[in-house]
Amino acid sequence: MVTDREVHLETPDESRLRELARELGARMQSEGIRLASAESCTGGWLAKIITDIPGSSGWFSASVVSYSNQAKQSLLAVRASTLETFGAVSAETVNEMVEGVFAHTDADIAVSISGIAGPEGGSDEKPVGLVWFGWGRRGENVFAERFVFGGDREEVRKQAVAKALEKLLALLL
Repeated sequence: MVTDREVHLETPDESRLRELARELGARMQSEGIRLASAESCTGGWLAKIITDIPGSSGWFSASVVSYSNQAKQSLLAVRASTLETFGAVSAETVNEMVEGVFAHTDADIAVSISGIAGPEGGSDEKPVGLVWFGWGRRGENVFAERFVFGGDREEVRKQAVAKALEKLLALLL
């Protein structure tokens, strides 16, 4: 399943990101489940916000920062044919990234993020600000969502981290 959304969020500040991560951690702990992530355009920012929280090792398993296509292949088992056919910024790639996270961690829930933060690298088909997310629970179907964020490189990346945290919270409801 793929969902397509264009959004222009107000860029959250670091305190808002930490607040979302703390809320996510409390819910994960109360349900006794673990999270892992695979990040590309966010460069580990999601993992950093989460691991800033004392005790996050009780609910956060791991993060793989797979910025290059080669890293996506070797660390997460994203198929070369997927990258060649659909590109690194695609539903197919983020879904395979989630599956790769499950194959290498004990996580119950996983998220993957791949996008074009800019200022260059965009096209008509894949504009700057485009970010694909993959979501999944172990043993269930993985799904992808597409968002287009506004702003500069840092703003796009912060909005992507916020969206990942917000969606993870929504998935736990």
